[in-house]
Amino acid sequence: MVGKGSKVVLGPLPLAVGRAIDRAVGVRGHGSILLNRRGVRMDRHCATRRLRRLAEASVVRPPRMHPHMLRHTFVTTMLDAGVDLRDVQIAARHADPRTTMRTRRVR
Repeated sequence: MVGKGSKVVLGPLPLAVGRAIDRAVGVRGHGSILLNRRGVRMDRHCATRRLRRLAEASVVRPPRMHPHMLRHTFVTTMLDAGVDLRDVQIAARHADPRTTMRTRRVR
C-alpha cells in the first residue's frame, strides 16, 4: 500500500481481507481496487455515500457515518483489547503516540 508522502507501507494482511481484495479486483491485473458504477476509481465522496448506504441497510445507526470512522474504530478496538500503544501506533501509521490516543478519545 502507498501511504502519505508516497511511502510504501508493508503490514500483515488477514486472509479474509486478501479474499475480499481478490473478489474486488477480479481478473484485472492493474488499476484501482475500488471502482464506482462507471468503472473508474472510487473517490472519497463515493466511498462516503456507499458506506452511509451500507450503514442505513444495517442495524448500525451512527449519527454521521464516514470512512474515517472505520479508522477510529480500528484504533479504539485494538486499544480496548489491550494491544500495546506502540503496536497500535505502528498499525495506524501515526508518527506520534498522542495522535493514537486522541483518535481513541473521539468515540
